[in-house]
Amino acid sequence: MSDERMVRIAEIEVDPARLDAYKALLAEVGRASLELEPGVLMLHSVSLKDAPTHIRVFEVYASRAAYEEHIQTPHFLSYKADTADMVTALHLIEVDPILLAAK
Repeated sequence: MSDERMVRIAEIEVDPARLDAYKALLAEVGRASLELEPGVLMLHSVSLKDAPTHIRVFEVYASRAAYEEHIQTPHFLSYKADTADMVTALHLIEVDPILLAAK
């Protein structure tokens, strides 16, 4: 049986002068996505301790279709527009899950 979930890591670099505003918008879109979208299964956002402008988001979607729906939602489109001048680099890494577990 294949796993249809889509899992990715987003590596994001943010303008240091806009970091607090960016983090607030990221948290807002994450909460809305989890609350409103059944296909968004997990979103974990962290910053590197020694480089706080380097953000990593671990994303798990029920399927590629759920991801495609996610990026068309009003809250995600608003986040992308509002953060366009804050993000200095974005790298999306598709990964295969080995173990996804939480306690």
